[in-house]
Amino acid sequence: MFVESLVVLTEKSRRLFCHYIRPISSLSLVLGFGVSLGACVQTLDVTPVTSLSRTTHRLDAETFASGKAVGPVARTAITYPTVEKEGTLIVDVPQRRLFLVMAEGKAMSYGIGVARQGFEWSGTTYVSAKREWPGWTPPPQMREREKDLPHYMAGGLDNPLGARALYLGSTLYRIHGSNEPETIGSKVSSGCIRLANGDVMDLFERVKVGTRVIVIPEFPEFPELVRLTASM
Repeated sequence: MFVESLVVLTEKSRRLFCHYIRPISSLSLVLGFGVSLGACVQTLDVTPVTSLSRTTHRLDAETFASGKAVGPVARTAITYPTVEKEGTLIVDVPQRRLFLVMAEGKAMSYGIGVARQGFEWSGTTYVSAKREWPGWTPPPQMREREKDLPHYMAGGLDNPLGARALYLGSTLYRIHGSNEPETIGSKVSSGCIRLANGDVMDLFERVKVGTRVIVIPEFPEFPELVRLTASM
């Protein structure tokens, strides 16, 4: 069961959080004032994995053939000293990078697109599910903002969730692919973390359900934030 509480996070605390991350057992989401929890996606797509697997190979091949699998930031193994254990995902919003912690002080670095102003969040969560070519059901809050959105879109080359999705805890947020690789490196989403399709395919194979995810904040516009803490 989740117990939720609201806490004010000062600018000093934010700086300490950025520089001295330590293991946290609870789920913490740091949200800018006025954020809609509608996020950029939906409730968990329940399409059977067996039915998805019939089309995955074809869609993967078409994605690479289209030239939309590679983003502007090269996937790279780097030196990355950290106190976090191997396998942890660290989303560094200020650097627009996602780091997968590896052994011997290394990490795999991926370019990412992050939340636009008003939809920022940060904290600690975990990968609760994985999907190949996920379907998309825009939440009511998003459909209210963007009147032309469908109620549901099946997974495929035109789906904004791209080739793969990692679902984050009990939130509405995802780490997912994108059919717009030119947006990588920008503040573009309604809360989700996006990668080029080729990168999210690579990450998908390396990450297990239960993986710890840390999101480092970037809030230059907000000296004080509201933190929603949900401890298990």
